[in-house]
Amino acid sequence: MASGNFAALSLTWIFAGFLGICTAVASNEVNILDSKTAQEELGWIASPPEGWEEISGYDEFYTPIRTYQVCHVMKPNQNNWLRTNWITRGGAQRVFLELKFTLRDCNSIPGIPGTCKETFNVYYHESDSERVSGIHESQYVKVDTIAADESFTEIDLGGRIMKLNTEVRDVGPLAKKGFHLAFQDVGACIALVSVRVYYKRCPRTVRGLAVFPDTVTGADSSSLIEVRGACVDNSAEKEAPRMFCSVDGEWLVPIGRCVCGPGYEQAEDGCQACERGFYKEFAGDNSCSKCPPHSSARARGAASCSCEDGYFRPRTDPQSVACARPPSAPGNVISNVNETSVTLEWSPPGETGGRRDVSYSIVCRRCPSEPAGACAPCGAAVRFLPRQARLLNTSVVVRDLLAHTNYTFEVHGNNGVSELSGVPSRFAAVNVTTNQAAPSPITDVQKGLISEDAIILNWAEPKQPNGIILDYEVKYYEKDQKESKYTTLRSNVTSTTITGLKPAVVYALQIRARTAAGYGDYSPAVEFKTSPDYVASPSEQKQDTLIWAFVFAVIVVLLLITAFFIIKRRRCGYSKAKQDYDEEKTRFHSGHVKLPGLKMYIDPHTYEDPNQAVHEFAKEIDASCVKIERVIGAGEFGEVCSGYLKHPGKKEVCVAIKTLKAGYTEQQRRDFLCEASIMGQFDHPNIIRLEGVITKSKPVMIITEFMENGSLDLFLRKNDGQFTVIQLVGMLRGIAAGMKYLSDMNYVHRDLAARNILVNSNLVCKVSDFGLSRVLEDDPEAAYTTRGGKIPIRWTAPEAIAYRKFTSASDVWSYGIVMWEVMSYGERPYWDMSNQDVIKAIEEGYRLPAPMDCPLPLHQLMLDCWQKERSDRPKFGQIVGILDKMIRNPNVLKTSASGDVTTRSANSLLDQSIPDFGSFRSVEEWLDAIKMGRYKDNFASAGYTSLEQVVQLDSDDIVRIGITLIGHQKKILSSVQSMKADLVQLHNQGVHV
Repeated sequence: MASGNFAALSLTWIFAGFLGICTAVASNEVNILDSKTAQEELGWIASPPEGWEEISGYDEFYTPIRTYQVCHVMKPNQNNWLRTNWITRGGAQRVFLELKFTLRDCNSIPGIPGTCKETFNVYYHESDSERVSGIHESQYVKVDTIAADESFTEIDLGGRIMKLNTEVRDVGPLAKKGFHLAFQDVGACIALVSVRVYYKRCPRTVRGLAVFPDTVTGADSSSLIEVRGACVDNSAEKEAPRMFCSVDGEWLVPIGRCVCGPGYEQAEDGCQACERGFYKEFAGDNSCSKCPPHSSARARGAASCSCEDGYFRPRTDPQSVACARPPSAPGNVISNVNETSVTLEWSPPGETGGRRDVSYSIVCRRCPSEPAGACAPCGAAVRFLPRQARLLNTSVVVRDLLAHTNYTFEVHGNNGVSELSGVPSRFAAVNVTTNQAAPSPITDVQKGLISEDAIILNWAEPKQPNGIILDYEVKYYEKDQKESKYTTLRSNVTSTTITGLKPAVVYALQIRARTAAGYGDYSPAVEFKTSPDYVASPSEQKQDTLIWAFVFAVIVVLLLITAFFIIKRRRCGYSKAKQDYDEEKTRFHSGHVKLPGLKMYIDPHTYEDPNQAVHEFAKEIDASCVKIERVIGAGEFGEVCSGYLKHPGKKEVCVAIKTLKAGYTEQQRRDFLCEASIMGQFDHPNIIRLEGVITKSKPVMIITEFMENGSLDLFLRKNDGQFTVIQLVGMLRGIAAGMKYLSDMNYVHRDLAARNILVNSNLVCKVSDFGLSRVLEDDPEAAYTTRGGKIPIRWTAPEAIAYRKFTSASDVWSYGIVMWEVMSYGERPYWDMSNQDVIKAIEEGYRLPAPMDCPLPLHQLMLDCWQKERSDRPKFGQIVGILDKMIRNPNVLKTSASGDVTTRSANSLLDQSIPDFGSFRSVEEWLDAIKMGRYKDNFASAGYTSLEQVVQLDSDDIVRIGITLIGHQKKILSSVQSMKADLVQLHNQGVHV
């Protein structure tokens, strides 16, 4: 016992010396028990009572500290228990024990028996109530056996060397309201200096202007708890702020953030109001801006600036635009009278009001000769070229005025705030008097009696004689001669008789009036046919019938011969095999399936359970193998992220991760997994590769290879003009190879477009997006609604639009559009034409023209893909072969389709039925032929009165004329290029135009 008492006294001295040690508590640790903070006896239960002994000590501040010791090393079979009071777990599912203790080296105690130990055990027992009597050893769960890293000896005591051990253990998961800790001594000499029980939390923090509250960590050692943040005052979500609380009490993987709202800007971790004179219009990361000129913000936190008196800002303008006022009057109005037409020119206003959108409008008044008379509006008969209002140029032509009449013209200046001001616009006026002019065209011609050699005519005077009618001129000619030979006669009255005509001939005639100012324009042509000279006898009629029968028979024979050669020629071209989806299915012979060398695509929708399909075609990946790095986009079903995939024993690879958002429906889950079931069946270097799926944990994920350069259309626009033709052909070859693979598997893509082609860092193009039903239903852009869903019109073959007949041939049509997108560096097919206009244009034979600098063979291949008859289109295997030949022989790519004006096929935007250059007699006739007759006045006002002038037009000239619609600009410019090509050919043949 003497040794035991000595050891006990030594322990008391040792731990009393250690009590001054203070341990800082980390911010992510919450204490639920700390024996060092007890001011009174701890009152823990010892069993047996003489086992563990509670003693007191003092820290350096002489604060009493309670500890426990035990040192019954001289007696064998020790079993001394010490139980703490009931500890509430405070919402934690896992707690940590920090034990500080000293332990005597058994070998340093003289006369010690072999039963001395140098370890002790720690236990815990959960309960929902603190009313637990006694210590029932069988109810306790062992935490661990604790051994000292350092033990002290008699020598340490003499040298006053202190050896304090600290051990930390975790306990969990806990489910009940609280628990007891118990310490078991089996024959050691121990001083339990302090016991601290705590749990970890992620402390409250502000990240990305979002507040994340204190969050207790999870029960599992690897669990992450997702926490939704709340935006700070005066801010709004840009993307839902989220972070993950780790088991170590650290915040990980911040996703989303908040931005300061209108009228507020970021200041550290909060949003502060904009100062007076500053504003912020929309929520965002930007700072407050100073109010633009002639506006102010009188209060803090302004989202807009108010205009000063007399200044205005349209509602459609952003707040960054300065307030403005109406312009001053235009100046220096100059008039130039030409008979009954007036050309007005003026200079811009001296003061524009602070805006650039100054426009002009013309007010026309007809005034009497007497000074006292009142002026009246000119009326609708007067024409203004290019228009009467919203003029952007400082000139206008006024036509169809009355001769010898006084007019007053007011030129009003306006800008974007003129209507807001409520003040009449300022103007400059000029008075003019028209001259004598030729009469207007005659519009009412009546045909009288017609015989075999004569016709009687009557007509009305011109609506605008512009003076005294002196006489009329009648011009007539045989219709088929088209004015190459004609006859004229004069009449002093509004009627005449034409004689000397041929029997049974169609004639055309025109009439014009003459005054002292000269002839007016001819009336529109009026056609008539003279009567036959005689009636044929029955025998002659019979003979005529025989002749016509013979002619008909000859025509039929010629048609049959022509059809035979056409069919034979087609067989020598692309294969005419039908490509209906039903006909592309595996053929059956004598009840057996004829299996090709390639596996066939299986539609996952044929499976009743989508999980069966996805597990058959896709590999299940363990969620622990996937690490999400960042969010790179948003899909229909959830977020699209980039991250890494690390299989055990394999190299880590970068992947793209599609997630299925929470709250999904069963149908959404089926659609989400369907795309994986489709991708899992494909294995080709030009098809996006499926790495696997995660379906056994949430969120459900689809893992694919990561394509660094994203979608092909955006990649091309970003790198406009940066690649060689061979590089572009190489991209097209890769896409064609991928589509050949899909076609060989009897898979029809239905939505082939540059946006659905992905590009990796080596410029390898891969076909992606196999979720057609989602695209068709959810893409309101560039889609045309039919009874069966939505179709991307600009990329879809006409038979698929009209009859929903999707085949590999319709994919070939779409591939032709992709070729056009690639060669035009991502330009939008058919520009700004509406979907209905695109459908109509394709049906009428329109095709896209060659992009700038596009080689002729490539554009010809596009045209082959756009054949109306799907059986005339090439197969993908043929396309791959053609592109391979181009790559092996780059010289064939040196001829530019867009640069060769003599190549007719390069002008495929226009309908090929439009007549050639030599068929037009005037600019007006040409505009009518290409259905652009609405721009006749624009061309006339700009001085383009002959076709020789028109063929010199370029794109800048067309804009200058006043043609603003992009589609109309392209159509007119393409027709000009076609006429230029015809003109070159005519000159080459020695024909002068």
